[in-house]
Amino acid sequence: MKRIFFNNRVIMALVLVNAVAIFLQESGLHHPVLAVVDYACTVLFVVEMVLKICEYGMRGYWKNGWNILDGTVTLLSLPSLAEPFLPDEWMNISFLLTLRALRLLKLLRAGRFFPNVNEVLKGLILALRRSAAFMLAFVLLIVIFAIINCSLFGEAAPQYFATPLDSIYSVFRLFTVEGWYDIPDAITATLSPVWSHVVRIYFCLLLIGGGIIGMSLINSIFVDAMVADNNDDVKEQLRRIEEKLDQLEKKD
Repeated sequence: MKRIFFNNRVIMALVLVNAVAIFLQESGLHHPVLAVVDYACTVLFVVEMVLKICEYGMRGYWKNGWNILDGTVTLLSLPSLAEPFLPDEWMNISFLLTLRALRLLKLLRAGRFFPNVNEVLKGLILALRRSAAFMLAFVLLIVIFAIINCSLFGEAAPQYFATPLDSIYSVFRLFTVEGWYDIPDAITATLSPVWSHVVRIYFCLLLIGGGIIGMSLINSIFVDAMVADNNDDVKEQLRRIEEKLDQLEKKD
């Protein structure tokens, strides 16, 4: 049993088989075999979890980061095991449909098998830490302009700025440079030509400052932090090469 359930290749194969079964089911192909495969994969993931807890102990199992992900996903997918025993009319209840959708979380387990995933996650965490201050400042900037826009344009364009929350979403949409022109166009529809030009200039400045410059800075800071470890390794190698060159020059 351990040779099977402690083998990452076997678990990866189960995840892939389960992914294919779920993909076909969600595509509208409701065949009994697919339901059995999905059900069997869930049971096998539960068996894997139980065996690992017996091997490492409860504390030892939950100390491992990947086991936390696997165990959480397995526990959340347990409600799908009750599906075959429920009446058909119950399956139309939204609560049960939500529980049934939790089985899709099992596919997250495939993430642990990506090449160099641990290094990528470490780089991601480092990048989040180093860029956290700038991201917080950017979020604060969005909130400030959201409140301003809510006050200025709440009546002219309530679909975008009726409440501060609506306004935050609209400003974020503006900063992502996706359909941003719809917002000023909706406001200027009821304004005079002069004020229409003023509003358009205002939103163009917001787009340049927040969407182009701000988002570009966030991307550059985040990417720079992601590759910081690689840069440190390169610098260390260059330092060692310089030391060797200095030693060779002293010998000469």
